[in-house]
Amino acid sequence: MLKFDERGLIPAICQDHLTGQVRMMAYMNQQALERTLESGKATFFSRSRGALWTKGETSGNVLEVVSVMADCDADTLLLSVRPLGPSCHTGRPACFFRRVSAAGELADQPTEAAPFLMELGAVLEARKASSEEKSYTKALLSAGPEKIGAKLREEAGELADAIKSESDERVLSEAGDVLYHTMVALTQRGLTLRQVIEVLAKRTHQSGHAEKASRA
Repeated sequence: MLKFDERGLIPAICQDHLTGQVRMMAYMNQQALERTLESGKATFFSRSRGALWTKGETSGNVLEVVSVMADCDADTLLLSVRPLGPSCHTGRPACFFRRVSAAGELADQPTEAAPFLMELGAVLEARKASSEEKSYTKALLSAGPEKIGAKLREEAGELADAIKSESDERVLSEAGDVLYHTMVALTQRGLTLRQVIEVLAKRTHQSGHAEKASRA
């Protein structure tokens, strides 16, 4: 059984189903949890208003719930969600953007806390403003699709060779090169890794053969 606190509340952490980014945290009571499970939309209990509220009911920035999991102590919930827009009341994608110093001071950051690959994507985007002399990424972006495509073919070939006959360390290194150059290509096109994950997620409920045949 879930363990609600003395006020009848349980903390609920909302995590992006595709990227793993923590979007926000709020509290639920039993009624909020039931409504969440029934509606498929994250619903919480406002401690200040003493009432239920559904995320996005006025802004449209709904959190569609994929699953609700409890931790090992059954006193915290983890909601896997599909965020439809920003999740923070400030208008930022996620609520966690204030770095805590050793002295306990808070400093707003330009980007929100995120898994490594999301952070890397933000770094690559920022490299657009760098100089080519200082940034290999900027040099690739400036060279354009043909150069980036050539590097992708080169790195993919090296990965294939490594898989065939080289060490695990070489396979991992070459796989890293392929992923990096893929992300550079996405950045050049104004696309994101999250969009790629969305494509993969849509394919999970059909056979690979059927999916490939549908492309024709």
